[in-house]
Amino acid sequence: MKTFIITALLSCWWWDIQAQKKMTMTTAKKDSLAITQVLEEYYFKGIYTGDVPQLQKIYHPGTLLFGDVKGQPYAKTLAQYLDGVLHRQSPKDSGQPFKGEILEVRAVRSIAVAEVRVKMYDFHYHEFLSFHKIDGQWLIVSKMISDIPE
Repeated sequence: MKTFIITALLSCWWWDIQAQKKMTMTTAKKDSLAITQVLEEYYFKGIYTGDVPQLQKIYHPGTLLFGDVKGQPYAKTLAQYLDGVLHRQSPKDSGQPFKGEILEVRAVRSIAVAEVRVKMYDFHYHEFLSFHKIDGQWLIVSKMISDIPE
């Protein structure tokens, strides 16, 4: 009888762990899909069209941007970055080619990182975007960017 009870408890424990793993993988997949949607519907479109209000929806107000562009250090606050978007001609209005590409999205609970490429004008950006899920919404909290050769 003792063996039966121990076997039953171990089986329940094993099934519980398997269910937790499956639920964690399902949640991570849903979060990755939600972040993909943010990137495709707001991030890439906002950059392409120069739509600052659209971009503001997906950035945390305290976001900082760092990296290098054409070999020069790049460091901006969100306000500085959005002001630049507002005062430049958008790729859409200039008729220049634009392409946004998602390379990878990794989510763990309320944090995530997306690796993307953005081609616009003469720039080929490789970016790492950090996300945090705040009040059920995935927001960009930091942006690392490097202008790379094509």
